[in-house]
Order: sequence, then C-alpha cells, then structure tokens
Amino acid sequence: MTSLGSVTLEVADPAAAKDFYESFGLGPYVDVRASDAPADGFRGFALSLVVSQPGDVDAFMNAALDAGATALKPATKGFWGYGGAVRAPDGTICKIATSKKKDTGPVTREIDRVALLLGVADVKASKRFYVGRGLAVAKSFGGKYVEFDTASSAVTLALYPRRALAKDIGVPQEGGGSHRIVISGDAAPFTDPDGFVWETASV
Repeated sequence: MTSLGSVTLEVADPAAAKDFYESFGLGPYVDVRASDAPADGFRGFALSLVVSQPGDVDAFMNAALDAGATALKPATKGFWGYGGAVRAPDGTICKIATSKKKDTGPVTREIDRVALLLGVADVKASKRFYVGRGLAVAKSFGGKYVEFDTASSAVTLALYPRRALAKDIGVPQEGGGSHRIVISGDAAPFTDPDGFVWETASV
C-alpha cells in the first residue's frame, strides 16, 4: 500500500524558494531541497491550488507575482470556472482555479485543496501502475484524468495526459532532464513510468 506523504521541489536556491512559497501560501504543502540537476522546458507537472471564488484566484495570482513569479496564463473565465497559471522563480508551475464564476463573499486567501498534477504519456498505464502500488482511485475519466484517494495527505495526486496538462497551464509540452520533484510515501522507493521519483518518507 502506497500513500502520499509529501512533495519536495528540487531547487537551485532553497532559501529563496522557501520564502516564495511561504509568501504565496504553499509553504505548508511543499518542501524544498537543493539540486542542480539539469532540466529543460516543461518539467511534466504542476501544482494546482483550488480556491472558493474568483477573488481568491486573483489574490493568489497577485501574491505570486509580487513574490517574483511570472504569469503564464492570466486569470480568465472559462466554461469550467475561473483560473490562471504562474511560474515560480524556481521554475515550478502553479495553477490557481475555482469552479465558481462569481464572488459570493469576502476574499480570504484560503486554499481549499492542493493537487499535484502529473503529466504522463499514458494515463491508463500510469493508473494501472499506481493501483498496482496500492493507491486507491477516487475519480477516473478514461485516458483523460485520474485522481487518487490521498485523504491522509495535504496534497492530492492526479494524472493528466502530458499534452493536455501543458496546454492547460500555457506551456509547450516539450521538456527533458530532471523533473526536479520528489514524492515521498510509505512504500519502498520507486520510479513511475514517466520518471517521477518516489522516496520513502522519513519517520
């Protein structure tokens, strides 16, 4: 049985990255550690912040930009709701979204949910791999999206087709080198079919 313990971003400057994520609001959800592993283009994942209303999306977008992020997709309305995407100074891409199209209360800067979105070559194959590792499926939409039951973790794990995720966050899908992310769990270390590394969580 595998459960998601934490998400660690590998960055060139851990102190600066920690300051950014604390200012942005993701401090409680991610760890950082030093790495100079080469990475080029899209690193194959995004962190998704789900909030309650458009005003909160704008507040998080502005907080990220004020802390040094760059805008990838300005926050806009869509048929699914309202959202946008930014690139953190360390290169990590963050998506901020809500299913609501109108504000119904004061802006709170509270996060309802954080999801780690992995862009994979074959959603069905990766789903089978993770189910084989003991992860339970919470939602599944064929080869388009899979979300796992990670209720014990602060971060939800989900799978998207790599091309679809890149399009959603506003970047070309091409990329190579290190993903610059490590996921920890309670199982023995392993690497998934798309090269995402899992380590055993420290006790």
